[in-house]
Amino acid sequence: MAQHPSALKRARASKRRELRNTALKTRMKTAVKRVRTATDKEKALVELKKTTKLLDQMAAKGIIHKNKAANSKSALTKLVNKMS
Repeated sequence: MAQHPSALKRARASKRRELRNTALKTRMKTAVKRVRTATDKEKALVELKKTTKLLDQMAAKGIIHKNKAANSKSALTKLVNKMS
């Protein structure tokens, strides 16, 4: 266990960040699942727009890498464009 006051503070902050990042990653996975399971194209487009914004926000905050966000957006867009 950390002994120095600054190390204790870093441990507390790290735990807070871990909880926040875990919650946001779960939210991201749910949003991606909503796009993938959408039955009609109109609903998928609405969900894609929300998911794209969420991915960009997470990349900007450093929760996920910007290339992961770009790859995910690309894959989801291709999937939605294939729908009839």
